[in-house]
Amino acid sequence: MTISDESPHGLSVQPGWRFLLSHPSHFISFGFGSGLVRKAPGTFGTLAAFPLYWLVAPIFSDVQFLVVLALTFLWGVWICEYTGKMLGVADYGGIVWDEIVSFMLVLFFTPPGWYWSLLAFVLFRFFDIYKPPPIRYFDSNWHGGLGVMFDDLLAAGYTLLCMALVKSVLI
Repeated sequence: MTISDESPHGLSVQPGWRFLLSHPSHFISFGFGSGLVRKAPGTFGTLAAFPLYWLVAPIFSDVQFLVVLALTFLWGVWICEYTGKMLGVADYGGIVWDEIVSFMLVLFFTPPGWYWSLLAFVLFRFFDIYKPPPIRYFDSNWHGGLGVMFDDLLAAGYTLLCMALVKSVLI
């Protein structure tokens, strides 16, 4: 890890592979490395949710999987808070565990078919980037790990609502 006084975004530590491998929380909060992508780390973090979902979801029953997601959300509050403190920036863009957990929730409720998955991805990214109310409020006013995790959970809610509306029109 490189410590820099002149770091962009007010970072006290420059994130890289050395930083990610220095603590398991950093590796996970950076989405196993997907958050290191310089352009659109949230998009790459969301993409990382696909293989993780395909790997983990079949292991559990539906109820068990939802419990696992709730636990990973709560765990995410802690790991994102810890990594943010180590970086010196609470909600650094490379912290993408929030996208991964929230999008795995979206994938759980997404109907089968690549077109549904694509629609879910586009909607989730739209709501996560645009942050319509009340997402913008919580993103601006809730800080620390809970703030990092919660705004993406709201984006997942908007995504699922839109998916349900599209599905009700089509079926």
